[in-house]
Order: sequence, then structure tokens, then C-alpha cells
Amino acid sequence: MDQVFSKAGSFWLKQKASNEFGTVGNDVNSLSTSIEGGTKWLVNKIKGKIQKPLAELLKEYDLAIGIFPRDATNYDFDEETKKLTVHIPKVCEVGYKDQSVLRFATEVSGFLEKGKLSEIVGMKTKVIVWMKVSCITSDEKKLHFQAGVRRSRSRDVYEVERDGIVVGKF
Repeated sequence: MDQVFSKAGSFWLKQKASNEFGTVGNDVNSLSTSIEGGTKWLVNKIKGKIQKPLAELLKEYDLAIGIFPRDATNYDFDEETKKLTVHIPKVCEVGYKDQSVLRFATEVSGFLEKGKLSEIVGMKTKVIVWMKVSCITSDEKKLHFQAGVRRSRSRDVYEVERDGIVVGKF
């Protein structure tokens, strides 16, 4: 009788352990798939490559730190091609002191060079209607947004990081 209980107990314990380990595996898989665009960041972190904050990268390339919402902290930057991809948790828009508004998709990409972010995909601004921003250039006092027409705005307005307000669609 003891042997029967022993076998039944070990069978039950094996099943329970197998289920528990299976759910841990599922949790890890769902975590890795829920980190949209963050896998490269995670791999770099594991490899020991520390990524500088987005604001620091923008300063280094002479762009205002507030051109992306505050919660856009995860990004990929390819040093060779100069392609920047910024990951934003939700579609949002940011309003600035000069009454300008920028709207962001969950992924904004472009090519980053000194004083310029070009070939932008995933960013719009309101110029009577919503228009896609294709390029942002910078000088000492102004930021110049190319969105169908070129609009120059005071750089000071974009030197402060702001929270994005979640909107329904890009």
C-alpha cells in the first residue's frame, strides 16, 4: 500500500512541477513578446552595452530633448547607418508652450545626423490639418519642421521633456 501511495504521490508531484515550470516558460515567452521593440535593448543590456538615455543622444546630435514624449525612453540606434528608431508605449500627442502639437505612432524612425533628423516616419504635426513630419533641422535658436511646408519654431519650447497624452489613432 505504501508503494501505491508513493507512486501516486510522485506522479502527482511530477505533474504539478511540470505545470508550474510550463507556466514559468509561458510567462517568460509572453514577457518577451510584450516588449515591443525592446528585445535589442534587452540583448544589449545582457551583453553589457549600456545605452545612453534618449535625451543625451539627442543633445549629442544637437537636437532638442523634448521632440519626443517623456515616456519614449527605449530606442535603437545604428551607429553605421545612423538609423534611429524610437519606441513609444502608446499612440500619443504632445502639446508645447507655443501651441504646437506633435502626434506620435508607437514607433518613430528616421536618420540622425548632427542637427538633423530626416526621413521621419511616425510623427505628425497640426498645420490646419494633421501633416506628416518628414524632417527636423536645428540651429542655435530654432527648430525647423518640414511637414509639407517648412515651419520654424523656437528651440526653447522643445528643450523640456513633456508627457504624451494618449490618443485613439495615429
